[in-house]
Amino acid sequence: MPLITSAQVRSDYDVIVVGSGAAGGQTAYTLTMEGARVLMLEAGRDYDPVKETPMFQTNGQAPLRGVATPDKHMGFHDATVDGGWTVPDEPYTQISEDPAKKFEWWRARMMGGRTNHWARHSLRNGPYDFKPYSRDGLGFDWPFTYDEIAPWYDKAEMLVGVYGENEGMENTPDSSPGVLQPAPAPRASELLAKKHMAPLGIPVIPIHRAVLTQRQDGEKLSQILHPGNPKAQRILAQSMSERAACFWATPCGRGCAIRATYQSTTVHLPPALATGNLDIVANAMVREVTLNAKGLADGVVYIDKTTGLEHRPKARVVVLGASSCESVRVLLNSKSARFPQGLANTTGLVGKYIMDTVGASLSGQIPALENLPPHNEDGAGGLHVYAPWWLYGPQLRGDLGFARGYHIEFGGGRSMPGMGAGAGLQNYTRGSYGLKLKEDARRFYGSTMFFSGRGEMIPNEGSYCELDPVVKDKWGIPVLRFAWEWSEHERKQAEHMERTFRDIILAMGGKVLGASGNRKRISPDHPIEIGGRVIHEVGGAIMGSDRTKSVTNQWCQTWDVPNLYMTDGATFPSNADKNPTITIMALAWRAGEHMLAEMKKGNF
Repeated sequence: MPLITSAQVRSDYDVIVVGSGAAGGQTAYTLTMEGARVLMLEAGRDYDPVKETPMFQTNGQAPLRGVATPDKHMGFHDATVDGGWTVPDEPYTQISEDPAKKFEWWRARMMGGRTNHWARHSLRNGPYDFKPYSRDGLGFDWPFTYDEIAPWYDKAEMLVGVYGENEGMENTPDSSPGVLQPAPAPRASELLAKKHMAPLGIPVIPIHRAVLTQRQDGEKLSQILHPGNPKAQRILAQSMSERAACFWATPCGRGCAIRATYQSTTVHLPPALATGNLDIVANAMVREVTLNAKGLADGVVYIDKTTGLEHRPKARVVVLGASSCESVRVLLNSKSARFPQGLANTTGLVGKYIMDTVGASLSGQIPALENLPPHNEDGAGGLHVYAPWWLYGPQLRGDLGFARGYHIEFGGGRSMPGMGAGAGLQNYTRGSYGLKLKEDARRFYGSTMFFSGRGEMIPNEGSYCELDPVVKDKWGIPVLRFAWEWSEHERKQAEHMERTFRDIILAMGGKVLGASGNRKRISPDHPIEIGGRVIHEVGGAIMGSDRTKSVTNQWCQTWDVPNLYMTDGATFPSNADKNPTITIMALAWRAGEHMLAEMKKGNF
């Protein structure tokens, strides 16, 4: 990835973008393709998945057979090279040490941010999700409808490449005709689950994921996405031609050397750089946004982590897209006589109403999956199907006892074994050895399935972040301190998840084993996971139509400082059961077009 040093930073940027992931990458792409000069500042190191992804290395070739370590929370081969729930030299603190009131904050300190490590689930928020308060009187409405944001969902999906099908499900929006790539066929375990979930009234449909199942038609798509802009069309068509379709070889969490999956580092940044309008500085830890005498943002202050020196680049517009809580941290640290509580914080709402996805899980051993004949079941490195929320009617009537729903992710099969595979098999081999052990291993391996719920959290006043009054990071920047609270709605939702998963496993003739995967519950007797463990945090600078009750407007533009935008999840006033990334990209694209229009008008 071509980078510049701090010494090479120019003095005539139109926009400074903080962050290089889904928000920062999409914002920079939108702006540079239309001619704006952009400086991107990334707090982590450079990263090139084309060169660095271990696509064909087995877990057996990795230290400790690839298992998780304190430095690699998701395993040795995971694409997150310098991040996790803890980051050296960058602490954060808790107001309470009660596990039920803790928030664990995942950060990806690398070029591309979390887009290098995510499930690629690209589920659109539905009409109900943008107006939850109007539907049940809880939380907040967004300041626009689904129909207003739908065109930018189409744009984002066409650009990054999303597979799936249109099923016409309630509050699970379809994409426009011709937008989606073909969905891959379900695996054996997915088909078996679908068969047994149908009598329980649970629908199973193809999931939407940001993975190419066929090459993109760059000539056609570039004309749709950039009408009347031949330079942008040429650059995008070339970039799309360099992406290959998935060939079912490597877990997507490792990154993708053939650029089949969406990562900002392979989809957003290459064409943005090709315009000649983007400069990127890595290892740039942004501390604050600076203001001019008129109260407008005129740049940022960052610490070059390689030299320890402070730098103050300038621009007409500043965009925070560093992930929701990191962007909040920058605002809170940007104090002045005009904004003593932090920048854009006259309402006192910066840092308030942070949310994560509600998570619970269960695994089971399924005899019907024993002794399957060997076959290629790798697939697209993640889910091919899932179960969208199916109980909108009973929930609205009050039959369930909690207000918001969840979707179900599930899977099984013979994925690449790691260190823990042998330990798990001991539950079934019962001390066998020699030839019998090999027979048992072939029989039982791949016969377990996991079921995970991903549910909506209603924003509450007990979930927030603020600056710690004492603790600072290595660079002298005050760190965040978190407070967290699950309401009874989320607790009951998680309990419903676990009962549902148990019913599914038993319907399949299986045996319930326990919580699955890298899950961390608030207590042994409650299934809900600790806040932050699903890595979907949003909120902290919520948008709205009333400037006294929100931080930004519908364009992700802060009310207090009109040339300061926030294009990451910080602006979300609710967190639907859908994964937030594709919504972040749609909002960032829309906000980028608004910035371009405002700059063209000379408003800043």
